[in-house]
Amino acid sequence: MTEISFKHIESPLSAKAIEDLHCGDCLLLSGVLYTARDAAHKRIHEALSNGIPLAFDLQGCTIYYAGPAPASPGHVIGPAGPTSSYRMDAYTPLLLENGMKCMIGKGIRNQQVIESM
Repeated sequence: MTEISFKHIESPLSAKAIEDLHCGDCLLLSGVLYTARDAAHKRIHEALSNGIPLAFDLQGCTIYYAGPAPASPGHVIGPAGPTSSYRMDAYTPLLLENGMKCMIGKGIRNQQVIESM
C-alpha cells in the first residue's frame, strides 16, 4: 500500500510556499479561503479594471470556485460545491496579475489562463 505524502501550506500563500508545488501534489491547505463564482469574479474584474479598491486583499489569496445547491427539505441553506473553473477564465488572468495565487475548482482551463499561471 502506497502512503500519500501531503504538503502543508497556508493561505495567503507566499511565493516561497508555492515554488516547489507540482501538478498532482496532495496539499493540506489552511488559512483564509474566499469563495466566489463567475458573478463575483466579474465584479472583482470590473473593480480592478476601474481602479476601485477591493474589500479583501488579493495578495497570495486562494479562491474556491463555489456554486450553491438548493436546500434540502427542512434545511435553511443548501450546500456549496465546486463549480466549473472555465466560467472564471475571462477574469482569471487579471486576478493572477493582482496577486491571487491559488484557485480551487473543477474542469479544464483555457490556454490564456494556463499561460497566466
